[in-house]
Amino acid sequence: MYSKEEARRLREQFWTSFGQYMSAVPSADGEKVNWVNYKTGVKHLFFKMDVSNKKAIILIEITTPDSSMRELIYAQFVELRSIFESTVAADWEWDERYYDDNGKEVSRISCTLDKVSVFNQSNWPELISFFKPRIIALDEFWSLAKYKFDIFK
Repeated sequence: MYSKEEARRLREQFWTSFGQYMSAVPSADGEKVNWVNYKTGVKHLFFKMDVSNKKAIILIEITTPDSSMRELIYAQFVELRSIFESTVAADWEWDERYYDDNGKEVSRISCTLDKVSVFNQSNWPELISFFKPRIIALDEFWSLAKYKFDIFK
C-alpha cells in the first residue's frame, strides 16, 4: 500500500513519462500539442485520460451543467458517430447520462482497459500502448470534426 504522497508521485511520474514519450508526436494538424492536457477549445468538453490502481480510461466528457446544452453537444457526437468509429477504431462506450465520482451528471464516450495499475511500473508499457493510439485517433477525429462544435464555443 502506498502513502498519498507516494501514490501522487507515481501518478505524476507516469504522466510525465507519457508526456515526454508523446512530445515528439505532432497533432493531426501538424501542430505541437500537450497530449496529457488536451485542449478541445470548447468550454465543458474534455478529452481525458486517467489511470488508477485497477484500470485505465480515456474519454470524451461533456460537463456543462446546462442539461439541454449537454444533450446538444452529445447529439453532435452521435451525428458524427460513423466518422468517430472509423477514425478511432476501438470499442467505445457511449453514455448520454453518466454520474461521475461526485454524483454530477455528465455525458461521456469512453474506452477502458481493466486489470492494470499505475502503481505497477511493469504495467506502464501496456498503459502507454493503450493511451497513445487512442489519444492520437481522438486528435485525428477532432481535426475533422471540431468545426461542427464551433457553435458551442
